[in-house]
Amino acid sequence: MLSEQAVPVVRATLPAVGGALDRITERFYARLFDAHPELLRDLFNRGNQANGEQRRALAGSLAAFAVALLDRPDARPDALVNRIAHKHASLGVTSEQYKTVHEHLFAAITEVLGDAVTPEVARAWDEVYWLMANALIAVESRLYQEAGTAEGEVWRTLRIAARREETHDTVSFLLERPDGSAPGAFRPGQYVGVRVLLPDGARQTRQYSLSSAPGLPHWRITVKRADGDPAGEVSSWLLAHTRAGEFLEVSVPFGDLVLPEGDGPLLLASAGIGSTPFLAMLGRLAATGSTRRVVVVHADRSPAAHAHAGELRRHVDALPHGSLHLWYEEPGGTEARAGRADVRALDLPEGLTAYLCGPLPFMRAVRGDLLALGTDPADVHYEVFGPDLWLGAEG
Repeated sequence: MLSEQAVPVVRATLPAVGGALDRITERFYARLFDAHPELLRDLFNRGNQANGEQRRALAGSLAAFAVALLDRPDARPDALVNRIAHKHASLGVTSEQYKTVHEHLFAAITEVLGDAVTPEVARAWDEVYWLMANALIAVESRLYQEAGTAEGEVWRTLRIAARREETHDTVSFLLERPDGSAPGAFRPGQYVGVRVLLPDGARQTRQYSLSSAPGLPHWRITVKRADGDPAGEVSSWLLAHTRAGEFLEVSVPFGDLVLPEGDGPLLLASAGIGSTPFLAMLGRLAATGSTRRVVVVHADRSPAAHAHAGELRRHVDALPHGSLHLWYEEPGGTEARAGRADVRALDLPEGLTAYLCGPLPFMRAVRGDLLALGTDPADVHYEVFGPDLWLGAEG
């Protein structure tokens, strides 16, 4: 928690700092990459840097953490910390790198705010930064220990056992160890980082959900081509250049949006490629003969664009209390509804836990509908592919 001296300073300066965070983070990344170009080349997502999403996500996380320290001084914002820590761990972030970030972030704050950054203000916001940084370092250290690896050493070489075309722009890859054995255990809903060497010499990483259930001979990732360069440079490279028998650098699994224990009712709502973590959850539920009430909602452009549609239906059909509800923009004669997914049209069980994955507008709409129906905000969880631009929205 913040010191007694820092609380009034952070509270008084939060509007000014918050209002300038976008400019601060823009200047921060410029300074950081000038001093350490290897970080942009080999660690940070160049696509998210180009479109500004990483800058907005950093600003949002700092603001959300500061607000949480002021509003709930005796509680750490674990949902925020855990989500960021898992993404960092999948990149192999180390504790030493937080010192580098601190150096350039506080230089950027001083450059943008000028004389407003008095020694008192600097000390107070230094507390905010290190409270957040040390919380992340602690969680990341635990994640590395649980994964059985040293700090930052998350990478493994896996062989592509098979490549399958799922739709015109989506491919799945089955992964195994070089000796042909299974890659190892994971929790349904987790993801791995995939790091590739691009033609310009950069090593870029993207996260992909493990899209089949644990306990199978292979891991499976499902990759949808993303448009644009550099936003889609890794997915495009994977779809264009990787074949069965080749090798990939893959991290150990991370991610905190995982299948919950117990027998409480679940809502799994996805759009597009956002169905992939739920395929792993549903596969596990079906394999274990679960009798939970599971409501599955999926939205997509059309039946032809819906990757793993048949597998999704088979998993739900295997659950005695499972139900599947599809919405397609172009239904094409199927039993699916037309338009956007509308959970208000469904008979939802009381006391459900909801998991959302897909584009942010989809998740915001579904979450808003669930809250209007009386779902507790604490029971609505989500996964974001890329920088989390929804920080602080769960309150």
